[in-house]
Amino acid sequence: MPEYGYFLSCEEFGPADLIEQARMAEQAGFQALWISDHYHPWNGAQGQSPFVWSVIGALSEAVSLPIETAVTCPTVRMHPAVVAQAAATAAVMTNGRFRLGVGSGEALNEHILGDAWPPASVRLEMLEEAVQVMRRLFTGEEVSHYGTHYTVENARLYTVPDEPVPIDISGFGPKATSLASRVGDGYITMMPEEPMVEQFRKGGGGAKPVSGGTKVCYGADRDEAVRTVHRLWSNQLLPGEMGQILPTPRHFEQLEPLITEEMVGENTVCGDDVDEHVAALTAFADAGFDRVYVNQIGPDQRGFFDFYRTKVLPRLQ
Repeated sequence: MPEYGYFLSCEEFGPADLIEQARMAEQAGFQALWISDHYHPWNGAQGQSPFVWSVIGALSEAVSLPIETAVTCPTVRMHPAVVAQAAATAAVMTNGRFRLGVGSGEALNEHILGDAWPPASVRLEMLEEAVQVMRRLFTGEEVSHYGTHYTVENARLYTVPDEPVPIDISGFGPKATSLASRVGDGYITMMPEEPMVEQFRKGGGGAKPVSGGTKVCYGADRDEAVRTVHRLWSNQLLPGEMGQILPTPRHFEQLEPLITEEMVGENTVCGDDVDEHVAALTAFADAGFDRVYVNQIGPDQRGFFDFYRTKVLPRLQ
């Protein structure tokens, strides 16, 4: 049976709200936390983007749950040597309860320093080299590295956990999944697709953990919940590579007319039907996932946690 965790959204909520949600998640019976790592929200309606490493520091004192970034891009906006320091400190502060989830990123967050946004194949090369750099730094030894994409000279992390930080790699297609199976300590993806899980396990991932996540909108009025998702998170239904290549929230807002409320209602769990919520999470279990994280869209966070504590999580157990 998978572990079920809560997915904290730094795009939609500020630091104080995220900490309170984490407390409610622990009280409701969730077993772990994911937290997104963004510089920008996807659109202005979401309206937040706190620095994830500051929030993780506060979470380490507020709750006892394991924490993982979902996901950090350690390639452009932040150099992998700096990400390694942040992750090592997070692991120390959480007494080893931190995992670093990484991915190849989106232009939305990574273009802010004016760097060119590479094609997907180059981004995966950069990600693989970044993982190599970070793993060497997690040893606490002095590191010099002169690679294709990164230079590190006489760098040493003095504050490191007893065990190296596990690095899980995000992938939504065959090439990224292959990278995860070769070099990841685990695999992250957002759809309950059994073929991707099988590719990861057969490609070298073996019994390493596979984690997935989904967004829902609990509420007594299903139509209102659909409108909430449409207003805040219609971007998640955009097709193709737009999520990776559009550079600003404004560009995502320009595409919102492409997503209708009907599309949202057909593709997102909305309302208070227990069976619908259970089925969405069970789909990940059926596909072979080890950990499943759920995020509540919109302001009714307390209602969501009460609903999951009393009706949804007991059914999953």
